[in-house]
Amino acid sequence: QVQLVESGGGLVQAGGSLRLSCAASGRTFRTYAMGWFRQAPGKEREFVAAISWSGGTTNYADSVKGRFTISRDNAKNTVYLQMNSLKPEDTAIYYCVADKTPYGLGSKEGLNEYGYWGPGTQVTVSS
Repeated sequence: QVQLVESGGGLVQAGGSLRLSCAASGRTFRTYAMGWFRQAPGKEREFVAAISWSGGTTNYADSVKGRFTISRDNAKNTVYLQMNSLKPEDTAIYYCVADKTPYGLGSKEGLNEYGYWGPGTQVTVSS
Protein backbone atom coordinates (compact mmCIF):
# COMPACT_ATOMS: atom_id res chain seq x y z
CA GLN A 1 0.00 0.00 0.00
CA VAL A 2 1.27 3.47 -0.91
CA GLN A 3 -0.08 6.82 0.31
CA LEU A 4 0.90 10.03 -1.45
CA VAL A 5 0.88 13.72 -0.48
CA GLU A 6 1.93 16.51 -2.84
CA SER A 7 3.40 19.89 -1.90
CA GLY A 8 5.13 22.82 -3.55
CA GLY A 9 2.33 24.23 -5.65
CA GLY A 10 1.57 27.93 -5.78
CA LEU A 11 1.33 31.05 -7.91
CA VAL A 12 4.19 31.94 -10.24
CA GLN A 13 4.67 34.29 -13.18
CA ALA A 14 5.13 32.98 -16.70
CA GLY A 15 8.75 32.00 -17.26
CA GLY A 16 9.23 31.13 -13.62
CA SER A 17 9.92 27.82 -11.89
CA LEU A 18 8.38 25.61 -9.23
CA ARG A 19 9.38 22.29 -7.73
CA LEU A 20 6.66 19.91 -6.67
CA SER A 21 7.34 17.20 -4.12
CA CYS A 22 5.41 14.03 -3.42
CA ALA A 23 5.99 12.29 -0.11
CA ALA A 24 5.09 8.63 -0.11
CA SER A 25 4.42 6.38 2.83
CA GLY A 26 4.93 2.67 2.80
CA ARG A 27 8.04 0.58 2.87
CA THR A 28 7.62 -0.52 -0.74
CA PHE A 29 7.76 2.97 -2.27
CA ARG A 30 11.13 2.31 -3.83
CA THR A 31 9.73 -0.59 -5.88
CA TYR A 32 7.00 1.45 -7.64
CA ALA A 33 7.19 3.53 -10.77
CA MET A 34 5.86 7.03 -10.06
CA GLY A 35 4.36 9.79 -12.10
CA TRP A 36 2.57 13.11 -12.32
CA PHE A 37 -0.74 13.98 -13.95
CA ARG A 38 -2.51 17.32 -14.14
CA GLN A 39 -6.00 18.63 -14.68
CA ALA A 40 -6.73 22.13 -15.89
CA PRO A 41 -10.15 23.76 -15.41
CA GLY A 42 -12.65 22.34 -17.86
CA LYS A 43 -10.20 19.80 -19.25
CA GLU A 44 -9.53 16.12 -18.80
CA ARG A 45 -6.79 14.86 -16.55
CA GLU A 46 -3.61 14.30 -18.55
CA PHE A 47 -0.27 12.59 -18.19
CA VAL A 48 2.73 14.81 -17.43
CA ALA A 49 5.71 12.64 -16.53
CA ALA A 50 6.75 9.27 -15.11
CA ILE A 51 9.85 7.65 -13.69
CA SER A 52 10.78 4.00 -13.33
CA TRP A 53 11.08 2.30 -9.95
CA SER A 54 14.87 2.58 -10.10
CA GLY A 55 14.90 6.15 -11.40
CA GLY A 56 16.81 5.10 -14.48
CA THR A 57 14.07 5.77 -17.02
CA THR A 58 11.84 8.80 -17.44
CA ASN A 59 8.98 9.65 -19.77
CA TYR A 60 7.37 13.02 -20.53
CA ALA A 61 4.37 14.42 -22.31
CA ASP A 62 5.37 16.38 -25.40
CA SER A 63 3.90 19.55 -23.92
CA VAL A 64 6.42 19.58 -21.04
CA LYS A 65 9.44 17.90 -22.60
CA GLY A 66 12.55 20.02 -22.15
CA ARG A 67 10.92 22.16 -19.42
CA PHE A 68 9.97 19.67 -16.69
CA THR A 69 12.17 17.10 -14.97
CA ILE A 70 10.95 14.21 -12.83
CA SER A 71 13.26 12.64 -10.28
CA ARG A 72 13.07 10.52 -7.15
CA ASP A 73 14.96 10.01 -3.93
CA ASN A 74 14.17 6.53 -2.68
CA ALA A 75 16.01 7.14 0.58
CA LYS A 76 13.53 9.95 1.32
CA ASN A 77 10.48 8.24 -0.19
CA THR A 78 9.97 11.32 -2.34
CA VAL A 79 9.42 12.05 -6.01
CA TYR A 80 9.91 15.51 -7.48
CA LEU A 81 8.74 17.48 -10.49
CA GLN A 82 10.97 20.42 -11.37
CA MET A 83 9.03 22.79 -13.60
CA ASN A 84 10.91 25.50 -15.50
CA SER A 85 9.85 28.04 -18.12
CA LEU A 86 6.29 27.79 -16.89
CA LYS A 87 3.46 28.92 -19.15
CA PRO A 88 -0.11 29.97 -18.32
CA GLU A 89 -1.30 26.75 -19.95
CA ASP A 90 0.55 24.80 -17.25
CA THR A 91 -2.03 26.04 -14.76
CA ALA A 92 -3.69 22.97 -13.26
CA ILE A 93 -4.02 20.75 -10.25
CA TYR A 94 -1.04 18.42 -10.25
CA TYR A 95 -1.42 14.87 -8.96
CA CYS A 96 1.28 12.45 -7.87
CA VAL A 97 0.64 8.82 -8.79
CA ALA A 98 2.12 5.42 -8.13
CA ASP A 99 1.96 2.38 -10.40
CA LYS A 100 -0.48 -0.40 -9.60
CA THR A 101 2.24 -3.03 -9.55
CA PRO A 102 5.91 -2.91 -8.51
CA TYR A 103 8.99 -2.70 -10.71
CA GLY A 104 7.35 -0.63 -13.42
CA LEU A 105 9.49 1.04 -16.07
CA GLY A 106 7.75 4.42 -15.97
CA SER A 107 6.31 4.05 -19.47
CA LYS A 108 2.62 4.12 -18.58
CA GLU A 109 0.59 7.19 -19.53
CA GLY A 110 -2.98 6.07 -18.92
CA LEU A 111 -5.04 7.20 -15.97
CA ASN A 112 -6.22 3.69 -15.20
CA GLU A 113 -2.69 2.31 -15.14
CA TYR A 114 -1.92 3.97 -11.82
CA GLY A 115 -3.44 2.63 -8.64
CA TYR A 116 -2.50 5.30 -6.11
CA TRP A 117 -3.21 9.03 -6.26
CA GLY A 118 -2.41 11.98 -4.05
CA PRO A 119 -5.00 14.69 -3.33
CA GLY A 120 -3.31 17.15 -5.69
CA THR A 121 -1.62 20.54 -5.45
CA GLN A 122 -2.64 23.69 -7.33
CA VAL A 123 -0.20 25.35 -9.72
CA THR A 124 -1.20 28.72 -11.16
CA VAL A 125 0.92 30.50 -13.77
CA SER A 126 0.06 34.13 -14.43
CA SER A 127 0.76 35.85 -17.74
